[in-house]
Amino acid sequence: MNSPPERTDAAVDPKLLEILVCPLTKGPLEFDGTRQELISRSAKLAYPIRDGIPIMLPEEARKIE
Repeated sequence: MNSPPERTDAAVDPKLLEILVCPLTKGPLEFDGTRQELISRSAKLAYPIRDGIPIMLPEEARKIE
């Protein structure tokens, strides 16, 4: 059985990105395909995407400047 090819730079469904907001600020998120993160500029946090699933927990997020 062949496994599907690894997806580097996988995109987030644009419809999902429209409805997802930062859990802290309720502000919009930007997708960073290179780092596989959702960026909340207002909260200065980057939420990781693991196996195609956004991890929307502030304690899992990386602080950004």
